Amino acid sequence: MATIALERLGEPAGFYEVPVGKKAVMAVTGLVLVGYVVAHMIGNLQIFLGPEQINHYAELLHRAGPLLWCARVVLLAAVGLHVITALQLWLLKRRARPVRYVKKIDVPSAYTARMMLWGGLALGAFVVFHVLHLTTGGVGLPFEELNVYDNVVRGFRLPAVAIAYIIALLALCIHLYHGLWSMLHSFGLDDERWRPLLERLSAAVALVVAAGYISIPVSVLAGLIGQEVP
Repeated sequence: MATIALERLGEPAGFYEVPVGKKAVMAVTGLVLVGYVVAHMIGNLQIFLGPEQINHYAELLHRAGPLLWCARVVLLAAVGLHVITALQLWLLKRRARPVRYVKKIDVPSAYTARMMLWGGLALGAFVVFHVLHLTTGGVGLPFEELNVYDNVVRGFRLPAVAIAYIIALLALCIHLYHGLWSMLHSFGLDDERWRPLLERLSAAVALVVAAGYISIPVSVLAGLIGQEVP
């Protein structure tokens, strides 16, 4: 089996057809998505600087035109490849072991690994809702184009919406932690000497990103953001 896999690496499409190639694609697309998630968080945190700042930031992005669409195309391609490859790896794993273990011992990393596929699909659904809520409108929540500040405040003033976001962001935290660690492993950065540090780094990045995003709905509910909005 291993010999066949190695031989197929020499074919034009062989690299992607074997698990190691798919894991490499997952790692690279994952890196693109992590970069976007961090950049998007930094942009969103400008809401703490007031309505003028966050709305000006949204207007600058809107004016970017072709550059913004290029970024969107790259992002959509990365998401598509990431999802398709994740499903293919999951199917390969199931085919390799069609019969489950009679008894298995779960460890924390195993729980996060098991949640990656379904958590990723749930996050995909959340992203669609998020875009409809704050980018295009159309989910029955208050929306005014380019008035990001008011849209965020009026949306998160509804406890059900804020709680839904917080739950989704906690899922993102788990996905990021396991995804970052898997990505570092795929890039070969899994030397035993550095493993504890890399695991802590993955956890720290995931927690900081989740905390950054969650701080917004929490601050709106607490009345720390949005005093200007009637």
